[in-house]
Amino acid sequence: MQELGGNNTKHVIEYSKKVENLGVDGLLIVTPYYNKCTQNGLIEHYKEIAKNVSLPIILYSVSSRTGVNIEPKTCLELSKIENIVAIKEASGNLSQVAEIAHLCGDNLNIYSGNDDQVLPILSLGGIGVISVLSNVMPEYTHDMVQNFFNGNVTTASKMQLDAIPLIKALFSEVNPIPVKAALNVLGFNFGVPRLPLTKMTDEKEKILKTELLNLQQK
Repeated sequence: MQELGGNNTKHVIEYSKKVENLGVDGLLIVTPYYNKCTQNGLIEHYKEIAKNVSLPIILYSVSSRTGVNIEPKTCLELSKIENIVAIKEASGNLSQVAEIAHLCGDNLNIYSGNDDQVLPILSLGGIGVISVLSNVMPEYTHDMVQNFFNGNVTTASKMQLDAIPLIKALFSEVNPIPVKAALNVLGFNFGVPRLPLTKMTDEKEKILKTELLNLQQK
C-alpha cells in the first residue's frame, strides 16, 4: 500500500502511475490540502485518479491535517467508482462514520484512521484500522481487532481502553515524531525526523517510554 496525495491532481496521477509500475498493491490517497477544494472538486479529483490507474484506492479523510473533509454524500458518489474500495476515516466524527456506513453499505469499506476509535468504528461496520499504534504494538493491535470479530467484545473493549494512555502519548506531538521515538526505544535505529519535524521533547518521551512499557506488560 502506497500513501500519497497532493493538491495537484495531475501530479497525483503521475505519481500513482509510477508506483503502480513498481508493483504496489493499492493506493491510500489523502485529500488535497492548503488550496483545498469543494466536495464536487473532491469527486472530480478522485474520479480522475481512479480512471488513470487500475489499483484499488483507499480514500483518506483527515481534515485536521488537510482542512478538507470527505462528507458522507461525497463518499456515496465515490463508492460508485469500481476501484475506489475503502476510506480511512480520521475525521474523529463517529456520527459521520455512521452516515457513511448507512449510505455506502458494502460498496465502501471503512477503516478507522484513529487508534482511539478502533472499536467504535468496528461496531459501526468498519473492517479494521490503518494504525499508528500498530507500528510499535503490531500483535496487540491485531489481537484487539481480531477479538472483536471473534465475538470477544469485552476483551477487545478492554484492550482498546488499556491502549488509550499509549495512544495519547503517541499523539502528544505531531505524528510521526512520537512513533519514531518509540521505535528508537524498542531498539530500532530510526534517528530523528526530517525538519520541520524535530526530536521529541525529553519530558514527553519519558511519558511515552512509561506507557509503552505499561502496555507491553498487560
